[in-house]
Amino acid sequence: MASRSEEDLCCPICTDVFKDPVVLTCSHSLCRHCLLRWWKHKPIRECPVCKTVCSKKNPPVSLVLKNLCEAFLLERDQGTSEAPCSLHNEKLKLYCLDHQEPVCLKCRDSETHNSHRFRPVDEAAREPREKLQETLQPLKEKLKDFEKAKIKFELTSVDIKVQARHYETQIKEQFKKLRQFLEGEEQARLSALREEEEQKGQKMKEEVEALSREMSALSDTIRATEEELRAADLSFLKNYKAAVERVQLRHLQAGPQMPQGALIDAAKHLGNLSFNIWIKMKDVVSYSPVILDPNTAGIKLILSEDLTGVRGAVSQHVPDNPERFKSSICTLGSEGFTSGTHSWDVYVGGNKFWLLGVFEDSHQMKRSVRLHFLGVMFKEDTYKACSSASTSPFTVQNPVQRIRVNMDWTAGQLSFSDPDTNKHIHTITHTFTRKVFPFFCTAGELRILPLKISVTQQIR
Repeated sequence: MASRSEEDLCCPICTDVFKDPVVLTCSHSLCRHCLLRWWKHKPIRECPVCKTVCSKKNPPVSLVLKNLCEAFLLERDQGTSEAPCSLHNEKLKLYCLDHQEPVCLKCRDSETHNSHRFRPVDEAAREPREKLQETLQPLKEKLKDFEKAKIKFELTSVDIKVQARHYETQIKEQFKKLRQFLEGEEQARLSALREEEEQKGQKMKEEVEALSREMSALSDTIRATEEELRAADLSFLKNYKAAVERVQLRHLQAGPQMPQGALIDAAKHLGNLSFNIWIKMKDVVSYSPVILDPNTAGIKLILSEDLTGVRGAVSQHVPDNPERFKSSICTLGSEGFTSGTHSWDVYVGGNKFWLLGVFEDSHQMKRSVRLHFLGVMFKEDTYKACSSASTSPFTVQNPVQRIRVNMDWTAGQLSFSDPDTNKHIHTITHTFTRKVFPFFCTAGELRILPLKISVTQQIR
């Protein structure tokens, strides 16, 4: 870094010690060469420092400043420890233009440098210094670009943390809902199991009580019969018939039988348990054929928490990433297609302006929407087809509330229909060669409708 005294003797343009300094009417001083070069590209002659208009085309030389600079340079040169000429041990005062090297006075007169061109060292250094200064300027500008990029990257790091925390909250909320559903199903299943346990346990208790009564009656019969057998012959014969009937009656009664279905119905509670829960879960979850990419959304769009809806809003702060649309009300689906057929329904309702279709993948996404968008547009109660930066109106009999987008990448067809009436609206033919993404643009509100979930069973 230059000392304070050296800074006072430096030109504000070339930042080097003044060479042929001139003084302007505003009292600022500059190198004559720097000033004339500065004025060459300016419509008016003004001071580069304070912008004061200078009336003189050739400002006077500042002799005092010139003498100070020459004295300073002399003192600096004398104070430096430059190596002398290696051949003659003399001070290197000249510069050989032919050999491109500094030489001493004896070298100039030697045979080695015969007929060569020479310049004083300070004069020879002037032009290369200026060239190097000019070469350095783009590097300074590049450094500024790097500094701006660094700030941008640091801000993006902060945005990443904010995004991660926000999405973490959403993920936890989704799993909380799923856990609540599963816990509810678990309690319902356990309650059904306990209810069956209680019912069948009570039934078995009643069966045991009935058996106990039968056992008591049978014991009474056995005890009475044994008493008859121990009686005297005459008494035995008198009661024999009744005793036989009593015993035979007990023989005719059926023996104890375990009732069917006495045990817990395991199949009812465990059979295809996870599958049946999954079937019920489809009523509490939804599936969208297209998920919006918030990293592409313009600054005047707000996406729904589940990334299936979008609405216009005032400008908001969003990261300035390469994928984001420069157009403030456009966004893309998160998944692109390079083959096959794809379909999705969009609720447009009473929206007064919207564009729906596909967008061809491009690194120039921020620059132009129309050049890469294919689809239909609704504006000022008019429907238009958009393709290759051109538009053509078409007629729709009745305003639509929902629009079905059907894309056949392989066949090169993009068609639109009304799912409420199943009527065709418009078809665009195009040869797709690049990946395309679902495209949405609105200042109002759009919503991608979920698909109806169904389960089919197949024998493998």
